[in-house]
Amino acid sequence: MSGVLVIAETRRGELRDVSLELVTAAMDVNDPAGGRLTVAVIDGSPEAHAQALGANGVDEVVTVTSPVEHFEAHVAQRAVEALIDELDPTLIVCGHTIDALGFGPAVAAARGLGFASDVTRIAWDGGPIASRGAYGDKLQAELDFPGRERVLLLVRAGAFEPASGGGGASVRALDVDLGDAVRTEHVDFVEVGAGDVDITKADFLLSIGRGIEDKDNIPQFEELADKMGATLSVSRPIVDAGWMSNARQVGQSGKTVKPKVYLALGISGAVQHLAGMQKADTIIAVNTDPEAPIFTVAHYGAVTDLFEVADELEQHF
Repeated sequence: MSGVLVIAETRRGELRDVSLELVTAAMDVNDPAGGRLTVAVIDGSPEAHAQALGANGVDEVVTVTSPVEHFEAHVAQRAVEALIDELDPTLIVCGHTIDALGFGPAVAAARGLGFASDVTRIAWDGGPIASRGAYGDKLQAELDFPGRERVLLLVRAGAFEPASGGGGASVRALDVDLGDAVRTEHVDFVEVGAGDVDITKADFLLSIGRGIEDKDNIPQFEELADKMGATLSVSRPIVDAGWMSNARQVGQSGKTVKPKVYLALGISGAVQHLAGMQKADTIIAVNTDPEAPIFTVAHYGAVTDLFEVADELEQHF
């Protein structure tokens, strides 16, 4: 038993971003896990994605042809169990996504594997160590898996940078009988409503926190974000107060974001928030507390009143 198996994801004929992020997560522990990194793709036309998955550090890409065009949880479970039998990996890495949640826990239960979900970091100390939020993300927990020879982890999308480059990985097809595994029928995709927002796709986030003081002040920052061409996001206290939807929340219990610019107004920067935004290309923080943790990750900072900064920005946009 050795090596790491990554389960890639596709949707509507395209490779999902999380697939190459999982490769990066796996490479961090590949050597102590046995030194062989395999990426598997289960799809109606898996060979179409094989080249893209052969990133630097990947030893082999294994394709499994699904009998259906779209994701089906029972098919995925059967295929992943067949991959485990074939490859005998020490660690299986999947995304913490709506698809993988449909088969990952089932595989872990059926095979008696160690299991953790919503993982944000993987380390190795005689076996995999998974880090994730605990107690409503107020703490960071480190989980090990004593007595488990094999572990399956669901890794949060956006927690790792995507792997890049073509490493010349070998490609082979694994023939798995999946015809009788189909138990559901894909009917349709339902698009996110026009009024909702995906902050993970934004290049520029204007993020507000507890420092705005009152719900009635939110429209001012909505207008400012619109003028600046930014998307408005928030820290957890704003969501907990019921002032904004959690679709706009940045942090371990919200969304992990990597915009080109992250402008934080009135956010102190709890560890859970920093984990969700510290990979932004440029971080600008405004806070009246010079000891605010967010200044430890900010590229630029101002110790001043956020409303004064907001007023100045409004005059220039």
